Amino acid sequence: MVDDPSLVLAAVDQVPFILAVCEGPELRVLTLSAATRSVLTGREFHGRPIGEVISDLAGQQFVDAYYDVYRTGEPINGREWRAHITAPDGSVHEMFANFTITPWVVDGERRGVIGIGFDVTEAVRQRQAEAERTAHLQRRYDESREVITALQRELLPAGLPVLPGAQIAASYLLADADTAAGGDWFDAVPQQDGRIALIVGDVVGHGVTASGVMGQLRAVLQDRLEEGAGIVEALAAADRFAARVPAAHATTVALVTLDPASGEFSYCTAGHPAPLVVGASGATRYLPLTGGAPLGTGGSFPVRAESLETGELLLLYSDGILERPGRDHQSSAEELAHVAADSAAGRALHDPQATPAERVCSQTVELLVRATGHTDDITLLAVQRVPVEPGVALEVRADPAELRAVRQRLGEWLSRIGATGEDVFALQHAVGELLANAVEHAGSAAEATVTVTVTLDPAGVVQASVVDRGQWRAPERQANRGRGLALTAQLVSLLKVDHDETGTVARVAKPLCRPARLLDLSSPEPQAAQEHRDEFRIVEQAGDDETRVRLEGPLDLTTAGLARQELLRRSRGGTMPMTVDLSGVTHLSSAGVSALHHVAGQHANQDAPLVLDAAPGTPAQVILALVALLPER
Repeated sequence: MVDDPSLVLAAVDQVPFILAVCEGPELRVLTLSAATRSVLTGREFHGRPIGEVISDLAGQQFVDAYYDVYRTGEPINGREWRAHITAPDGSVHEMFANFTITPWVVDGERRGVIGIGFDVTEAVRQRQAEAERTAHLQRRYDESREVITALQRELLPAGLPVLPGAQIAASYLLADADTAAGGDWFDAVPQQDGRIALIVGDVVGHGVTASGVMGQLRAVLQDRLEEGAGIVEALAAADRFAARVPAAHATTVALVTLDPASGEFSYCTAGHPAPLVVGASGATRYLPLTGGAPLGTGGSFPVRAESLETGELLLLYSDGILERPGRDHQSSAEELAHVAADSAAGRALHDPQATPAERVCSQTVELLVRATGHTDDITLLAVQRVPVEPGVALEVRADPAELRAVRQRLGEWLSRIGATGEDVFALQHAVGELLANAVEHAGSAAEATVTVTVTLDPAGVVQASVVDRGQWRAPERQANRGRGLALTAQLVSLLKVDHDETGTVARVAKPLCRPARLLDLSSPEPQAAQEHRDEFRIVEQAGDDETRVRLEGPLDLTTAGLARQELLRRSRGGTMPMTVDLSGVTHLSSAGVSALHHVAGQHANQDAPLVLDAAPGTPAQVILALVALLPER
């Protein structure tokens, strides 16, 4: 080959990559490898400038790259550059190439440029296809999450009532888990006797099933409470539903009925964590558990009575705020009380526009979760007892000049009681329209007046009346009349106009509510929290008796099914006495509680004793006492 340059050229021609050798300032092509010629089919290239040979690539930076390398002496590298190449028949083909264009130097003199490249089109196509498949799956997953999240949002209350003597707020944070929304819910239901029923519940599991069951349980409780049922009667109705629907089994509920006027309230913790009271001075206390059992487990619903002083705040919550990674139940409860007190007092994040109840519901979640992450849905519902704001009672001259001052007074009062901007707008306009009509009816006499009265009733409905002593003028008698009443009717829930020879009384009513917050915190779970997740095990106790076992590790949504199946297998379906030590359980979630309740129910049906035990202070002992599976110590 040394003596025959043609053999060298033949070998170079067969290299399995793109090769172009160009000479002189015009970069005339000396040779193209066979691989290059297969890409540039049917082109004349010997002695032609590279710019002519690949003229179809002139606007794609390839031609410029060759001449820049010759001019500067600096090589250019490209990775997966996309090129559109025109075939002899005029069709355009796309390819991707990795390449290096480098100066050709002979005896220290720049002779030309050499381009070397590899066709990586197939690899790029495969990666793009895989990325598209991944993106498609991600889109489907995101759509599924959006559907479940939308379902959850629709099933939860659209807002919370604005009530005299009570400021209410709520927040909901979806789990970080891939299963998306779960079965947590909250509700605030005004009752016929002036009380307000406050509910936080937690259905076992996540996804559409849990959300659907949550919606049904919420409807059952709301219906009974609105009819005037007490705590026990309402929970009994939900309990009957849970007994018929397997997915509702072991749902936990905290239900409070509060009289804002006196501060007296009754409550039941049906397997649910104890409510927290935050005092006006910042002192905190957890209320005693009532010993109620989760729904559908055959237990009862004892009720306790307490009192809430003016300025004190009552917080209901789901166990997701306590069962954060790396935290035991006691430390989580202490953190919750501390952060809730700081948030209520305004010592946490700066949000002067929010009420203390709103700060507790939003800031408490953010501050606790950002340190640990969270694996379950979190729901908070807070009510603070506040002084009752007196209503508005005005008697003004029947003069259009009075309209602005009345609207301003009304707006200030609505803002003080906690009305949203939308409700302030609607009521100012509605009352303003009625007042304008009343001024017209009252006439122009100097002594003519109009009376405006606005109150907030115990159901959270603003009742407003405008009274004049003038002559009613029927809207239909003039083409330009009646529009004010038509507008008013669209802004409020009730419009009623009564008139006789003594004057006109126009009344409007509109319920007030403030939106709850569906939180979206972008705080991924810290890596350190993962270290607290250990392996779940079932260990036989000494004596080689498979009906005496110890559970260790997390008893949660992922292990509850295995635990239930294995415990029933060892006890022959609940027909043999069994002892289960739960002292080694590091995390007992609502799914684990449901599994234990199921096993306990099977043993009860067979009259075979089941002993569940846990050392004092362990996570399992705290939760078992909470859900009435173990006496509180």
